[in-house]
Amino acid sequence: MPHLTYSTGLLLLKQKAYKAVHSDSIEAIKDNIHSPTPYFLLGVIASEHGNHSKALDLFTKAVELGPDTIGFHVYLAKELSTLGQQKAAKERLDKAAKLETQDPFLLDTIGVIYSRSGYHEQALPHFDKAVSLEKNQANFYYNLAASAQFLGDFKKAKTAYEKTILLDPKFYRAWSALVSLNKQTESNNHLQTLTTLFNEAQNDADATLQLGHAIAKTLEDLGQYEDSFEWLIRGKKTKRGQLRYDRRAGKALFEAAKTTSPTISSPSISTAPTPTVTDAPIFIFGLPRTGTTLVDRILSSHPEVTSAGELNIFAELVKENTKTQSNLVMDADTFLRTESSDLTSIGRSYIANTIDWAGHSKHMIDKMPLNFFYAGLIHRALPNARLITLRRGAMDSCLSNFRQLFSTQYSYYNYTFDIEDTAWFYHEFDALIAHWRQTIPRNRFMEVHYEDIIFDQENQTRRLLDFCDLEWDEACLRFHENAAPVSTASSVQVRQPLYSGSIGRWKKYNDKLDPLMTALGSLAQ
Repeated sequence: MPHLTYSTGLLLLKQKAYKAVHSDSIEAIKDNIHSPTPYFLLGVIASEHGNHSKALDLFTKAVELGPDTIGFHVYLAKELSTLGQQKAAKERLDKAAKLETQDPFLLDTIGVIYSRSGYHEQALPHFDKAVSLEKNQANFYYNLAASAQFLGDFKKAKTAYEKTILLDPKFYRAWSALVSLNKQTESNNHLQTLTTLFNEAQNDADATLQLGHAIAKTLEDLGQYEDSFEWLIRGKKTKRGQLRYDRRAGKALFEAAKTTSPTISSPSISTAPTPTVTDAPIFIFGLPRTGTTLVDRILSSHPEVTSAGELNIFAELVKENTKTQSNLVMDADTFLRTESSDLTSIGRSYIANTIDWAGHSKHMIDKMPLNFFYAGLIHRALPNARLITLRRGAMDSCLSNFRQLFSTQYSYYNYTFDIEDTAWFYHEFDALIAHWRQTIPRNRFMEVHYEDIIFDQENQTRRLLDFCDLEWDEACLRFHENAAPVSTASSVQVRQPLYSGSIGRWKKYNDKLDPLMTALGSLAQ
């Protein structure tokens, strides 16, 4: 291959020498059609330019021609993960992991893809090895810290977050993650440093968002609730200007979702035949920060239940089946197009795509909060599935969403940048749940109130188990001893026994939440 090898090609691509690498790769293929490296480098170029389907084909070709090169497998797995094919990505990684490498970048990438697929235990050793080989890469330590946090090793997570910041004091995500690990105190906090960094980053929307949330969390821990709320508004301000929530598109989405499940009395309602498989997955959903992870941990503490975490699989199968043109997985057009979808086929594909997570368990939990949009479709595609939605007081629900730092990659959470948009979203959510209550049979759809679990743990646990056709097991009361990974914002809280401190939290903010109460109207009560 003219002047190019695996390493030199990647180096040139890092320098954005796309035309030169592309030209030399084409020449190399003409010279030797069986050489894997030029296909690989062309795949990298395609991937970095957003042509992921082409990249997938090229990486697949490289693996076929060079099965002993670990980098080919890792890049193929990365592309599969980018395309949402997490099961296939994990299978490819398992093959890659058998090939030895001392490349810290590849090791870190393997860890990241395992993490995206929900396999944090497999990810951690690769992160450990990456930082042992490259001790000055802040991002490697951050990835190690996040995985350790998900696995409940908070001491290791804290050490790795601190190392991240030591190497790069402006690694803002590490600051917000570090502050979230422990309650901040008067004698042990980073408030002065965070404030200085915030003032220095006024033109960086992502930085002020991360730092504003870290400062707000610190002030809340110190009992300064009104100041905490003001910092949330300051931190979100710039990003809110960039990512304003579109209520018109949001309204269309909620209304389209309702069309997927007509009223029970309607003769047009069609229920897909029971799948031949006996599996009955459990879907837990609801607004974020309202107890979905808590219920997941309670049920997955049962010996006949395993949790797969938050899966996008059902939504992706619906999108694939409808073939709508938008770049969004979830939009109004996609829901409206499901009228002609083969939902039985979607249900079977879902079971086939989740069988590895389910293992030998009687039930598998899919805890994707946004599946509340898909409840009607889930019931029709998987008639045996149990659907559990979490409810929480409107004021606490909206506050918890507003004070949560969500990924800005997903426009679905843009409502959380504005407290009145959050109230509007809650109104629509409440109406959608009322629709499911009327159109999905009670033996398949269940509402659980967070406050009831806190104050009546055993009875609510029995109710959950009965609904899922599970025998009583004391382990479900000791959910905080569950050692399985938790990759959500509740990763710290759900490893502790139940506590009632977050109920009625909104009252501590005094008149700062008057606009929220007004916007919620009667729902505030």
